[in-house]
Amino acid sequence: MGFFTDAYDLFCISLVTKLLGRIYYHVDGAPKPGTLPPNISAAVNSVALCGTLLGQLFFGWLGDKLGRKRVYGMTLMLMVICSIASGLSFGKDPKSVITTLCFFRFWLGFGIGGDYPLSATIMSEYANKKTRGAFIAAVFAMQGFGILAGGLVATVVSFAFKTVFKASPYSIDPLGSTVPQADYVWRIILMVGALPAALTYYWRSKMPETARYTALVAKDAKQVAEDMSKVLQVEIVVEQEKLERLSQDKKRSFGLFSKEFVMRHGLHLLGTATTWFLVDVAYYSQNLFQKDIFSAIGWISPAQSMNALEEVYRIARAQLLIALCGTIPGYWFTVFFIDYIGRFVIQLMGFAFMTIFMFALAIPYDHWIKKENNIGFVVMYAFTFFFANFGPNSTTFVVPAEIFPARLRSTCHGISAAVGKAGAIVGALGFLYAAQSQDRTKTDAGYPPGIGVKYSLIMLGVINFVGALFTLLVPESKGRSLEEISGETCGDDEKEAVETQRVQTDSSSRTLPLPAVETKDLQT
Repeated sequence: MGFFTDAYDLFCISLVTKLLGRIYYHVDGAPKPGTLPPNISAAVNSVALCGTLLGQLFFGWLGDKLGRKRVYGMTLMLMVICSIASGLSFGKDPKSVITTLCFFRFWLGFGIGGDYPLSATIMSEYANKKTRGAFIAAVFAMQGFGILAGGLVATVVSFAFKTVFKASPYSIDPLGSTVPQADYVWRIILMVGALPAALTYYWRSKMPETARYTALVAKDAKQVAEDMSKVLQVEIVVEQEKLERLSQDKKRSFGLFSKEFVMRHGLHLLGTATTWFLVDVAYYSQNLFQKDIFSAIGWISPAQSMNALEEVYRIARAQLLIALCGTIPGYWFTVFFIDYIGRFVIQLMGFAFMTIFMFALAIPYDHWIKKENNIGFVVMYAFTFFFANFGPNSTTFVVPAEIFPARLRSTCHGISAAVGKAGAIVGALGFLYAAQSQDRTKTDAGYPPGIGVKYSLIMLGVINFVGALFTLLVPESKGRSLEEISGETCGDDEKEAVETQRVQTDSSSRTLPLPAVETKDLQT
């Protein structure tokens, strides 16, 4: 539910930016409705992503220092408070409203950023090696339902308001096309994001700390036994002497900035961070600004032919359909197949097909924008979302939670996610300008001419191809324990401990060898 809320809060802003422009930046006598100026639009669309980037770094580091559970609740409360506050404003003039919105969406993003490394790390450390990929991917797959919920809420709210408060299109009555009550619509849509976060807080507070963190980082054998006894409902006795002996091994205590880390995991971190950066450039440019693409192909009518609430309704309906047809299926294909065909194959395949579909949309672009071919364009466009989610958008979240040592796992996931979010900012802002028409008379108000949608899609195709190349740096983690992948169980002590465990599996009391936590108990 945390990730459901994350996606709702991040992507719902794209549904209301057109409405904000109509309400607060209307120009009397202009041939088109008011739009957010370029610098304001860039701030509104990217400020939450900037907060997310910093939150991923900060909470990723904090999760390794204070523990996953302790930090987990902090992120959720920050999301609840800032979701509500982002729908409020100090004053009524454009400057105060946008300033308030951007301030609270930054801190909303900061809380969302913490959810990335903590959710992935907690899930990876609870799951067993046979189904670990599916469990982590299922957490991330809730993003699809969050995007769907955003479209659904915006559709219902805008439909209700436009039914009750009738208004003429902008071309007939420019001022009257935006009814005063429209100001409530964007506020309601943003504030609804607080509900799932608030409802989840109780259960999140009841989660015990992961055994791997308590054993490998906190080194509290007694607490591990208590926590795991509750989870597994069996009596567990921890071998404290063996844990202390292993904790003194200097080979297992290297830091993030050490030569040992660079030699063991440097290329892995480069691979996870780079691929996440590249996929987010493509994914966020598509998702946050898909309304511009639908306008270009005529799936959403010209702004001047609609009133403000009708425009919100049509944009929300388009996102709803894309989420149902392309986004959600891709996520759940990953959940079902990741532990069978592996992370590496899914990520490489996803980048490859995204490249193919981007070029298939871009090269014959003049063909697709003809009215009789609009449905074909939408289908092809949905396939790019499908293979983004049945591909690198999911696997880049899963892999960093598996391949790094426990004491650095949350930090390294946070670094990878933060680099990815930098790609999201580049994609969102870059596409905002790049997708503008080359014809100055056809650009949005205040924007310079760009390269157009066609050449923007070609650029995204090239980016996806480069992502496929960097995937070669990422190791396959399917079917292996976290300790085996990270090199934390390779000595005779661990082998002896695992063998002791196998002998005792039929007894009522279980000896839990640590840090070899990926044991038959957990697999059961």
